[in-house]
Amino acid sequence: MARAKTRRAKQKTKLDPITLAVLHKRFDAVTTKMANTLLRTGRSGVLNLARDFSTSVVTRECELLTGAESLPIHHLSGADLMARSMMDLHPNLKRGDAYLHNSPYHGCSHPADHTILVPVIDKRGEHQFTVWVKAHQADCGCSQPTTYMGHARDVYEEGALIFPPTKVQENYEDNEDFINFCRMRIRVPEQWYGDYLAMIGAARIGEREVLAMGDEYGWETLHDFSKEWFDYSEKLMISAIRKLLTGEATTHSTHDPVPGTPEEGIPITVHVRIDNKKAAIEVDLRDNPDAMPCGLNLSEACARTGAMIGVFNSIDDIVPTNAGSFRRINVLIRDGSVAGGGKHPTSMSVATTNLADRVTSPVQRAFSKIQDGIGLAECGPIFPASMGVISGFDPRNNNEPFVNHLFLMVTGGAGAGKTDAWLTILHAGNAGMCFVDSIELDELHFPIYIKTRRLMPDTEGAGRTIGAPSGYCEYGPVGGGDLEVVYVSDGAINASKGTLGGLNGAACKNFLMRADGTLENLPACADIILKPGENVASYCTGGGGYGPPHERPVEKVREDVEEKWITRERAWKVYGVAVDDAGQVDMARTKRRRKRLGGG
Repeated sequence: MARAKTRRAKQKTKLDPITLAVLHKRFDAVTTKMANTLLRTGRSGVLNLARDFSTSVVTRECELLTGAESLPIHHLSGADLMARSMMDLHPNLKRGDAYLHNSPYHGCSHPADHTILVPVIDKRGEHQFTVWVKAHQADCGCSQPTTYMGHARDVYEEGALIFPPTKVQENYEDNEDFINFCRMRIRVPEQWYGDYLAMIGAARIGEREVLAMGDEYGWETLHDFSKEWFDYSEKLMISAIRKLLTGEATTHSTHDPVPGTPEEGIPITVHVRIDNKKAAIEVDLRDNPDAMPCGLNLSEACARTGAMIGVFNSIDDIVPTNAGSFRRINVLIRDGSVAGGGKHPTSMSVATTNLADRVTSPVQRAFSKIQDGIGLAECGPIFPASMGVISGFDPRNNNEPFVNHLFLMVTGGAGAGKTDAWLTILHAGNAGMCFVDSIELDELHFPIYIKTRRLMPDTEGAGRTIGAPSGYCEYGPVGGGDLEVVYVSDGAINASKGTLGGLNGAACKNFLMRADGTLENLPACADIILKPGENVASYCTGGGGYGPPHERPVEKVREDVEEKWITRERAWKVYGVAVDDAGQVDMARTKRRRKRLGGG
């Protein structure tokens, strides 16, 4: 206590750089401790295998201060909305309170993302910060055994349990009525309860750590830090924007049709403006269709976040993602729009993935059109059957029910202005932060057999920098029981677009493989029952390429052939590089071929 009093006595309005750096790392450590707790104590495979969760600290003014290195679609723009809705609905916050929040109508991403918010209350009873933990659920009470109800006409058909900020703990004690209610409506009650305890534990660790920092430094010092950190982050964002060219571009992307959408699918239009003198970026999403009777509509949080991910992916500088840097980004949304303007009872079941990526990707492409060398091509559209939600009764375990979201095979990375794709980005919204499933652990925990998982050659989005190749996965039930698989796939019709002359990535394909080996095409949005001997055969999308393929460095093309990413035939036909049987480049033939490909 003596040390704390001394530090408070020496407190200055302007913090010195060392204290600023130390507090930055201390707050980062808080979110990391919460994330590590959740990873190691979560009961579902979604958490302890795929790492589909996020943790953050929010100021008393409801501004995002910092978040763990986790899924950006979870928290970039929704943290402020969730904290604000907690304070609006519960103005009398007390120490020991905890709130569950998963309502997309009150700032959450989508109903599957259960979020525990804990207000950090000091000894005087004053609210100082909010810590929160968001964890994707394998089951949240939907009418089908999935958290992605693509065909749901509205929230009533979706059927998910939706909680605006709801008090689940008071004075550190659980509300047992809430626990019992969820147990009766969620298909895997023990799994859900284990994840709930992991979330509560992680959030309480965050609360404990922030309280300790308040005792050590004094609350006003921590708030002074928050203001200075935001100002510093804004300065970095200003510097990054002023390196860009002033300009604007309009780009388009289209999600494949699903039940409830037009036959041509869902068109998304994005208009991006960069003003390097004012150091401002505007993303306009207002020119988009009205909300549709399906589950793909974007929540406000996911629409804003999808646009912001595209911005942060496209700038060169490493800029902290917090309320300070956000001051320089303005995202415009039209009320009632499919792109973030929907209201209750519009279903937003699939808001974090499919259509959110169809916002992020054209933002990235718009940057490339304003200035070559920045931005990205389109990332691979998401959610093939290799990412299906599986469910059933495990014959190996007394027919106990199970539900799990698979992350077996998704690649999806896009070619960028200066680098090749991140192979396993999975999709733009999670930025590669989810783990790809371990085959062995999936087979240990669930009654499935994964026959094969591999990358497919010649499926990358060709370009000066290349998109990720497609991947193939095949799996089915074991143990004599059925296996239910639910998915909402995009990219079979509208594959990922290249940019500035880059080629599109490979399309998605999903098949039902009968016991005799025959293949049947599966629709984009499906709930199928696999019988013993049957399998799903799924090809995920590849990512788009950036720039003309004949401008790709010759040595990189040779290496791609050597590593079997592409064949010699593709190297010649698409990239204009002649690679002989010994793996060597014939430069004379290559120069002639590339001259023809370039129009020379």
